[in-house]
Amino acid sequence: MDPADGDSPPITSTIRIIAFGAPARVWSWIQERGTARIVGPIATLGFFITLWYLFSGVFMAPQRRFLVPPPHEVWSVSVIDADKRAELLDGLWVTTQVSLAGLFIAIVVGVTVATIMVTASWIEVSLYPYAVLLQVIPILAIVPLLGLLFGFDFRSRVIVAVMICLFPIITNTLFGLKSADSAMHDLFSLQEASRATRFWKLQLPAALPAMFTGFRIAAGASIIGSIVGDFFFRQGEPGLGILLDRYRAQLRTPELYGAIFYSAILGIAFFSAFGWLAKRTTGRWATTQAT
Repeated sequence: MDPADGDSPPITSTIRIIAFGAPARVWSWIQERGTARIVGPIATLGFFITLWYLFSGVFMAPQRRFLVPPPHEVWSVSVIDADKRAELLDGLWVTTQVSLAGLFIAIVVGVTVATIMVTASWIEVSLYPYAVLLQVIPILAIVPLLGLLFGFDFRSRVIVAVMICLFPIITNTLFGLKSADSAMHDLFSLQEASRATRFWKLQLPAALPAMFTGFRIAAGASIIGSIVGDFFFRQGEPGLGILLDRYRAQLRTPELYGAIFYSAILGIAFFSAFGWLAKRTTGRWATTQAT
């Protein structure tokens, strides 16, 4: 039938419907079946790997391509090669120990400080500026001093991790403790509830979503602190930071990218673990609010 007689859409309109309507219907079908959370990240990863191959094999000058090895070479060196994989996994284990120790201490200290601050406004005014000061001081400037004071071993690395983790835990916990509904506070006052009862039954449950948000931020920061400590102290068992510095100095770029890969996997594991714990502790609705 002739498209000009008005009984059928023009050919260009038909092509436009096929070109733009089909992908929309496919994406709608994916969302309806709840698989967007899987397809989206996989598609993004594929796009990133494609760009990586293009950058390492096309955009980089031939004499500089060793600086950006292709993904399969990084995978072969950091995962397939048994000796180099063992070296990276040993460094990963040391970094994990430092990060966990620093994160645990920061959670205990940060929650305790925030709980003390919320008891009275004058305490908050007295302590909060120093929490901010801890955040704004360049950590790289005081790492050498920490090494001189406490040595250049495991303990100093943990201290660096604690210092980086403290601020998000304090601020998020303090915000959560102060976010309880004012009407609920009035109800507790009418019931003449004690300060301890008000804290355990009102303020702490209301604060849990914000607290876990702070824990998740601090979990990633603890890995950064561990690697920063490694970079400067360079003593004791080598963690990922020492390996990164060593590979950089020796221009072993596949191993360098592999160390970055393992540190990213560790960060994702920490973040996901606290997300899982938040769901089990506060419920799905609270986790949604926190994120």
